[in-house]
Amino acid sequence: MRKLLVLALVGLAAQLVDGALGMAYGLTSSTLLLFAGIAPATASASVHLAEIGTTLAAGVAHWRFGNVDWRVVARIAVPGAAGAFAGATFLSAISTESAAPWMAAILFTLGAYLLIRFSRPLRPRSAAGRLRGRFLGPLGLFAGFVDATGGGGWGPVATPALLVSGRLEPRKVIGSVDTAEFMVAGAASVGFLIGLGTEGFLLPTVAALLVGGLIAAPIAAWLVRIVPAQLLGAAIGGVIVLTNARTLLRAGDAGASLTPVVYTLLVVGWVLALALSVRALRRARRARATAEAALAAAEPTPSGAAPAPVPVGAEARLAAVDR
Repeated sequence: MRKLLVLALVGLAAQLVDGALGMAYGLTSSTLLLFAGIAPATASASVHLAEIGTTLAAGVAHWRFGNVDWRVVARIAVPGAAGAFAGATFLSAISTESAAPWMAAILFTLGAYLLIRFSRPLRPRSAAGRLRGRFLGPLGLFAGFVDATGGGGWGPVATPALLVSGRLEPRKVIGSVDTAEFMVAGAASVGFLIGLGTEGFLLPTVAALLVGGLIAAPIAAWLVRIVPAQLLGAAIGGVIVLTNARTLLRAGDAGASLTPVVYTLLVVGWVLALALSVRALRRARRARATAEAALAAAEPTPSGAAPAPVPVGAEARLAAVDR
């Protein structure tokens, strides 16, 4: 019973992080199960079965809070499900641990880019356009495969890639990725059921993770709606960097004396990026207040007098802050 309570708390914490950052439910849960000595395929199968319920709850909550772009969900979920089914079938027969360092390097690079991008003031792109299917399809296929073979990875692959594109606001990236994950988790579970049978699922563990995740899902969807995009992007970048640094250090056989130094430098860099993002956020809010005041002063007076001239660039500054 004590272990099940701990697993429920892990599921709750993992869903809070996943719902707020668009990643880490599978990563956190799978890490715990692997640490307990459970086989990789069984751990991934159990986590994905629990995710069917948690992602459904998260998707509904994100939809109610207006965090979902259904066009993105439709174009990424189906390829993601195909990739997850293929990955689950593959993992049922063979391990993919040798590919972990390469994947960690890609994710580490994306995380570092996000830290740099969100530590500076956010600027609107003049010709951002919409996310295209030829980008979303392969991304979903790849992220789904990684998710099933690694016990987690849908969020760490899909969320940074969509954020880096700059064509969708962070809260809608997270909401859309979480909503699409319902199909990914279902397809992966079917693949594990075919490859491992019912013995591949630890039902008490699934139930504990599910209960914790269901409790946290609506809270996380509300949280992502109020957290500023500037801080959210910097937080996501730091999570990705620190999470994948561990895999890279192990793959490079870093000595016991080098590992603490690397982690210290990464944490210092993350703290610095968060501090810069807070400063940029404050500047943006001050600019917004100035632009709003200028636009209010330019409105016609009740007596019909001519409006005051709008300061040059006020409307542009307000649009930039909104973005």
